[in-house]
Amino acid sequence: MKISTKGRYALRMLLDLAMHQQEGFIALKDIAARQHISKKYLEQIVPILNRASILQANRGFQGGYRLVNPPDAYTVGDILRLTEGSLTPIACLDLQPEGCERRNECITLPMWQGLSKVIADYLDNITLQDIIDDYTARGVGNYSI
Repeated sequence: MKISTKGRYALRMLLDLAMHQQEGFIALKDIAARQHISKKYLEQIVPILNRASILQANRGFQGGYRLVNPPDAYTVGDILRLTEGSLTPIACLDLQPEGCERRNECITLPMWQGLSKVIADYLDNITLQDIIDDYTARGVGNYSI
């Protein structure tokens, strides 16, 4: 499994919004500048997040985006499923309900199912807030003069 740029950038965008939530609505240009991501690319990600009711938008002079819920309500697994479509390591695990035609005779299926479960369990137990808390605990970005 390889996470695409879309998945990584969506995660960075949502983390940026979470870290600046006290500022209200945040303009895409500000997120793009802080995250070194093209504003045009973020504009392609926004509709995906809007359809999932993750973002609240505000138009106009003070316009921008903010998270609908607090950062601890969003898991990395949920975000990556929205942007990547699936977290399964092999395509045949995505075939539902019948699955792969070789499912009953596949010697490796249990191994792939186990890996898929480990990936999902891991990513479904990390929230945006967990990432922010870890970042803060490591002292990254905390400067003292």
